[in-house]
Amino acid sequence: MNILEKAITPMPAIAKERQLFTGAALKAMIIPLLIEQLLQMVVGLADTMMVSYAGEAVVAGVGLDTMVYTIFIYLFTAISAGGAVVVSQYIGSKDRENADLAASQIFHLSGVLSLACMVLMLLFGSALLQAMYPSTESATMEACKTYMWIVSISFPANALYNAGAAIFRSMGKTRVTMWVSLLSNIINVIGNAIGIFVLHAGAKGVAWPTTISWYVAAIIMIVLCMKNEDGVTVRLKYIIALKIDMAKRILGVAIPNSVENTLFQASKVVLGMLVATFGTSQIAANTTGQTFWSLAACMGISMGTVFITVVGQCIGANDEEAAEWYIKKLTRLSLVLAIGWNIIVMALTPVLLPLYDLSSETKHLILIIVAIHNLFSALVQPFSGPLSSGLRAAGDVKFTMWASIFATVVCRTILSFILAKWMGLGVIGIALAMVLDWCIKAALDIWRFRSGKWKNKKII
Repeated sequence: MNILEKAITPMPAIAKERQLFTGAALKAMIIPLLIEQLLQMVVGLADTMMVSYAGEAVVAGVGLDTMVYTIFIYLFTAISAGGAVVVSQYIGSKDRENADLAASQIFHLSGVLSLACMVLMLLFGSALLQAMYPSTESATMEACKTYMWIVSISFPANALYNAGAAIFRSMGKTRVTMWVSLLSNIINVIGNAIGIFVLHAGAKGVAWPTTISWYVAAIIMIVLCMKNEDGVTVRLKYIIALKIDMAKRILGVAIPNSVENTLFQASKVVLGMLVATFGTSQIAANTTGQTFWSLAACMGISMGTVFITVVGQCIGANDEEAAEWYIKKLTRLSLVLAIGWNIIVMALTPVLLPLYDLSSETKHLILIIVAIHNLFSALVQPFSGPLSSGLRAAGDVKFTMWASIFATVVCRTILSFILAKWMGLGVIGIALAMVLDWCIKAALDIWRFRSGKWKNKKII
């Protein structure tokens, strides 16, 4: 046993036969997940970097639009995550038939929801953006509307890709999603370069490659899910018809998760409206800073997925003691990995910033808000993100929802207005409010885990 393994392994250890995931198995899950997240974040960096050459108005417009666009992405992700919990538990209980049914119903629910959202935004997206950001400069608003209309077309592809990815992750087959993501991101990056530097298409030059890459990824993932004979298999007959009982199980996890994520993003939109009043430089700093924040957070996101697979399968096997043991082990591992990862990202930030065609004032603000974010992302976020995923995987979805609503929607929003607006800290105040939200959420999650009440929840 190496030093890291000794440091993160809770004592007393559970019997070997109850350890569903060895250290090697966890490593085989985590590395592809991190690579996949890293690819997505690098593409995000490349997007904002290339768009910056189209002018700060376009950067600001895409940034404001992304806040709205992400609400819908969170809805689709919530359905997939809810399904992944159910599928993981059926895998743990060795119920292959219901695992297949649950996986297929994820596709049904994701498809219906995403089509409805696409139609909604194609019809009313421009009016919504105009109403939300009435004081935004005309050039920024034009970029915002253009980007929204195009990426709305990608909603069904995004939802179906996430459905398929969630199924493979629930089986622990994270290498599959990594390779599909790699291909998708290569298409996206090449398309962005052509759109910005060859066609000089501005916001369109980023939006169309994003949409096309999502459809490529979705098609590949659907085929893989339907041909996966050595694990959970998606079946066409289960996709076409809605199975009420199974849909209720999935939605029982997905709806609280969706409410949590949607309100979280809605609060970010409100804060985006606040940021929009600070001027183009601060808007651009916030937009670019969020890309660096996402890069720093990808370790926590990766570990959250591991929690769902591992804890879900332990609960499905009716081994609550193993679930508790793995939550402790994975939380310790998350903390160690987050510290190392955030140090790397912070060191890279001043190296990458000169590549952006932004003013010195904007770059200075970015350095400050990234430093604030990374410190707390390393020390606090593992307890407010991955640990929360572990509680959710056990079925304790209502607590995680209410804790998130209180910490993020209420506390972060109020603190943002106090720090950013009333105290005049601008985007620095936004960053401080965000990390204080994490501190509150972490305290609530730790209390809940120690109480043991999360063990009383059942899904299957």
